[in-house]
Amino acid sequence: MDELKPTPPNSSPLTPITFLERAATIYADCPSIVYNNTTHNWSQTHSRCLKVASSIASFGIQRNHVVSVVAPNIPAMYELHFAVPMAGAVLNTINLRLDARTISVLLRHSESKLLFVDCQSKSLILEALSLFPPEFHRPVLVLIEDDEFPIPKTDEFIATYEELVERGDSGFNWIRPKSEFDPIAMNYTSGTTSAPKGVVHSHRGIFVVSLDSLIEWSVPKQPVYLWTLPMFHANGWSYPWGMAAVGGTNICLRKFDAGIIYDSINKHGVTHICAAPVVLNMLSNSPDSKPLKHPVYIMTAGSPPPAAVLFRTESLGFVVHHGYGLTETGGLVISCTWKNHWNKFPANERARLKSRQGVRTLGMAEVDVVDPESGVSVKRDGSTLGEIVLKGACVMLGYFKDPEGTSKCMKDDGWFYTGDVAVMHPDGYLEIKDRSKDVIISGGENLSSVEVESVLYTHPAINEAAVVARPDEFWGETPCAFVSLNGKHKASEKDIIEFCRAKLPHYMVPKTVIIKQELPKTSTGKIQKFVLRDIAKSMGKSNSSKKVSRM
Repeated sequence: MDELKPTPPNSSPLTPITFLERAATIYADCPSIVYNNTTHNWSQTHSRCLKVASSIASFGIQRNHVVSVVAPNIPAMYELHFAVPMAGAVLNTINLRLDARTISVLLRHSESKLLFVDCQSKSLILEALSLFPPEFHRPVLVLIEDDEFPIPKTDEFIATYEELVERGDSGFNWIRPKSEFDPIAMNYTSGTTSAPKGVVHSHRGIFVVSLDSLIEWSVPKQPVYLWTLPMFHANGWSYPWGMAAVGGTNICLRKFDAGIIYDSINKHGVTHICAAPVVLNMLSNSPDSKPLKHPVYIMTAGSPPPAAVLFRTESLGFVVHHGYGLTETGGLVISCTWKNHWNKFPANERARLKSRQGVRTLGMAEVDVVDPESGVSVKRDGSTLGEIVLKGACVMLGYFKDPEGTSKCMKDDGWFYTGDVAVMHPDGYLEIKDRSKDVIISGGENLSSVEVESVLYTHPAINEAAVVARPDEFWGETPCAFVSLNGKHKASEKDIIEFCRAKLPHYMVPKTVIIKQELPKTSTGKIQKFVLRDIAKSMGKSNSSKKVSRM
């Protein structure tokens, strides 16, 4: 056996770009992209991507150069997921909700050579570039026009996106990776605990996570996929490439609300959606919410979804699948894989089980919950806290120009340390309890803010909830709950505390409740707990009596 080695026929680099070539053959005349009044088929999408790739190469873009995109979920954003790596470059999708200063920092850090700019972000990007130091090289600009928003190309832009399509070469011999570990994408993350970092992924990692995500979600051939999850958010959890693998129809939306989602489902026969829990909450609480005419499968991730939100969403006819991933994994790598006998359980119990993150997907080598100090696996008792650690093909190559940050999470013991705090249940399913910085230590007890939030979400008057630590003279820290109300029912701070007292151990009951019109959120829709922590801290120490009983 020793003489059998890897050879060119059996070691061709894996890359998700080949999904598009295959789709153009199998699904040539089938719809690939629908946006407003425009529809492309897979043959056209393949041709357009090759043309754009050839035009990118004509600008002098070389292998491993960074090409950035600031755009919403429009056809150009989808096509650039293929066209940029086809030119040998590294795709960098930037969150269009960021401010000019932050975008300027990211463009300089990435050393971006070419920047595609959606017309509605034109002024934002020009402001970001004005903040560059005089001696710093600016990226070449291409404007993505939209008939709905007639914003003219100005001298700062070398071309429009459609001009690149028109003058490009559909016979372009696209640049294949030399190694499957060559970079394909870089995404910036601020996470919830650190400064922005450039997460670099390989062709191999994206190939694996794209197929893995399809298998775990049981996505059939030719689904109709509605783009509510931003493609700039971890490359839309890998589904731009995944939809090509199954010949899906991508329904693109520049913006959306609950009404637009429901209208799109009915108009296009949508079958699949990816959405953060905040979108599930919006769909189930909206005045536009109504029972669906056909099942729609929703993959949710991004933060632990409260069981109450899952229950309300599924009662409308959505079939919710819950997964877990990070920007550093390129997509979902842990999934609450459903067991058939769970269908016999009451609805509330099913929702509780589904709110757990679950088990490793097929593409992951190993997943565990360990004591972060010793690296030893925690007990499978559903209560001992530890840190989620991962091993697998889709874990990032590392942080761009940050070897220290890379080594802190990708350790010598072979694990990637996520910073997420979880428990492992006796059945082998894990459940996130918090980010490491969100654990509240009250009187020596480790208290999960997520667990308290899950109870708060069952209150009929609460729309959003977040729990953080407030300094306390006696206990050290106590839970402080920030909530917004849905307007359907009334509730006071005292009502909410009493509601929690009936459902939680007393030490977990919020000692402070703050009702706000809306909770602050990040540009990707996550509640900004660091802002709420600052508010709680500025309130000063609470004065809990030493006589308070703890149960």
